[in-house]
Amino acid sequence: MRRKMGVAVRQAIVPWGALVLCAPLLLLPVRSEAQTKEVVVLTSFPKELFEAYKQAFEKAQPGVRVIVKQQQTNAAVTYLRETRARPEADIFWVSAVDAFQLLKGEGLLERIALPKDLLARIPPRIGSFPLHDPDGYYWGFAVSGYGLMWNTRYLALHKLPAPREWTDLTDPRYHGHLIISAPSRSGTTHLTIEVILQAYGWEKGWALLTQMGGNMGSITERSFGVPEAVISGQYGIGIVIDFFGLSAIASGHPVDFAYPSLTSVVPASVAVMKNGPNPDNARAFVQYLLGDEGQARLFSPEIGRLPVVPALYARAPKGYPNPFTMKLGGVAFDDKLSSSRRNVVNALFDQAITFRHAELKGAWGAIYAAEAQLAKAKAAGRNVAQAAEALAEARRLASAVPIDGKRASDKETNEAFKSKADVKSRLETEWDSFAKASYAKARELAESAPRRIK
Repeated sequence: MRRKMGVAVRQAIVPWGALVLCAPLLLLPVRSEAQTKEVVVLTSFPKELFEAYKQAFEKAQPGVRVIVKQQQTNAAVTYLRETRARPEADIFWVSAVDAFQLLKGEGLLERIALPKDLLARIPPRIGSFPLHDPDGYYWGFAVSGYGLMWNTRYLALHKLPAPREWTDLTDPRYHGHLIISAPSRSGTTHLTIEVILQAYGWEKGWALLTQMGGNMGSITERSFGVPEAVISGQYGIGIVIDFFGLSAIASGHPVDFAYPSLTSVVPASVAVMKNGPNPDNARAFVQYLLGDEGQARLFSPEIGRLPVVPALYARAPKGYPNPFTMKLGGVAFDDKLSSSRRNVVNALFDQAITFRHAELKGAWGAIYAAEAQLAKAKAAGRNVAQAAEALAEARRLASAVPIDGKRASDKETNEAFKSKADVKSRLETEWDSFAKASYAKARELAESAPRRIK
């Protein structure tokens, strides 16, 4: 029977492990008359994806009804923790790899072994990243990468170049034209932020993120809001997971997509919940996702994802990216590092960027305006040394964060965000005050810099 599901949520994310097959503990059984008639799927995926699989699976398993509960990843993890004594979901199905590692570590996932003939077609890794959990607690069903999506008409109208790298997004010409979702509200955005931090290091990474943040026209609560805004032309460029761009292109929208040279390609996974109400149907659902029919469905224009079965790319639409033959990546993603500091990174992004976006955007706008004036003055032969010094300090203030990488990964700091509400609240207040003061001073310096031109 359906039970009511609904709980507020928070975010979690975690990595994957290498493929190790264990004894067939829970091989997928043939349905029996005694079997229940439902499978409850908890997912963060868009309706276009889960509705396609709901209909296909119900057709493949007559009499079984798929009940889909859509929640963002952080909220879903919180919900699963809160209902662990009496689970209501059978399947956990999201893109954020560290969420699965977290749930596995807390004993919330069922260990399953899939048929060897099915798994023989799936390589153990994509690049250096494992496609499956080594212990059989979660399974990669699609490959995903993180990158940039843009509206071609919008860029032409505003005379903007197409971006190719994360660093391109700091270009003053993009000020007000970018959009991203908050990592505390989106598991995939959290992973994108981690990719940038791991690619450039903590200090340079945050300097890049804060300037990108200053160029954002908006920061959305849901990852779906980013591609919607780009497709509609509300904003020109969005930071997205690849399937948003690929599905939009396949559907004929005036958009394009690029993987930066420094990114990561990781699996989107599926897991069976421990002690879920419909275990047989749950395991059948996993097998369907990894079978040929389920994998080939990923090529559909409304889905636009990358299968984990390399042989299926022979059936892909013309020009479809093949992550097993393309040179994608550039970042050896450390999922343990990502998961260990997940709460700190998300909270810091919120305090420094999401909640202080207006001040951050204003500071960078003032910096760009002053730099343009200095460039003209310098070209005219005027002395801009003092003004340039003030602007350098303004940039430093607008790029600074109140915690270094060592402390961000410190166990005590991260434990505070899990179980010590008073410490968490104090740190967030400190970070907010730091950001507010830094951006105000940066704007003040930038606006005063032209007066220092001699």
